[in-house]
Amino acid sequence: QVQLVESGGGLVQAGGSLRLSCAASAASGSIISVNAMGWYRQAPGKQRELVAHIIRSGSTNYADSVKGRFTISRSNAKNTLYLQMNSLKPEDTAVYSCNARGVATMIGYYDQEFWGKGTLVTVSS
Repeated sequence: QVQLVESGGGLVQAGGSLRLSCAASAASGSIISVNAMGWYRQAPGKQRELVAHIIRSGSTNYADSVKGRFTISRSNAKNTLYLQMNSLKPEDTAVYSCNARGVATMIGYYDQEFWGKGTLVTVSS
């Protein structure tokens, strides 16, 4: 199957920046391509919500709450997803998780969704 590992979370003051990364790998066989990837977040006591989404061609979409502050990008060569977060606010505090769907590997194609375990982002006021 496919593993997603996030990194880059931490504690930052309001107005600061963080960059999250999500590396995709396959338990057996190299990853050839990943169709769609996205960042989701879940704050304490709230439902998980989409933050940003990007497909292989580079087309993106963002939650209204992060437009103009966050930038999603990906390296198809490295099978890695990024989220640059600027002008962070306390309400951005959440566990941020990486999602991938449509993964082609050397041994097969996986159409289902895969999730990372998440990385905690805490923004202090």
